[in-house]
Amino acid sequence: MDLSDLITKEAVVAGLKAKSKKQAIQEMACKAAEITGLSEREIFDTLLQRERLGSTGVGHGIAIPHGKLTRLDKLIGFFARLDKPVDFDALDDQPVDLVFLLLAPEGAGADHLKALARIARQLRDSAVVQGLRNTTDPADMYTLLTQPLASSNAA
Repeated sequence: MDLSDLITKEAVVAGLKAKSKKQAIQEMACKAAEITGLSEREIFDTLLQRERLGSTGVGHGIAIPHGKLTRLDKLIGFFARLDKPVDFDALDDQPVDLVFLLLAPEGAGADHLKALARIARQLRDSAVVQGLRNTTDPADMYTLLTQPLASSNAA
């Protein structure tokens, strides 16, 4: 699975303003609603419900909030670099500045898990992460997110 199958250039935001985890999720839900046509409230509530199960802050300043929606017909991703890192209750207690949101149809099952694994692999690559933090251009961020990883870094 390629991340280019999940995310479009329009779904990448540089410098998203948020003062908290909840506000970051709210802003991402707003962007997701614009692109999917689904209710911002429904997306936000689904993401918050998932966060209550455990933080999606995976460490190293990265969070991968995700949720399943009944009215969605395909997997779809959104990415934002926050203008200032926020506390995300991450596993390593580090604030988060890179957020990749994944929304999946209710019946996505294995595809949802494969997409999460692919996102995590991409965001484990130090060159990708450094590039995402060093650019202010959403098009460059999109390119970094969707580039193939060298096989030595993909493990």
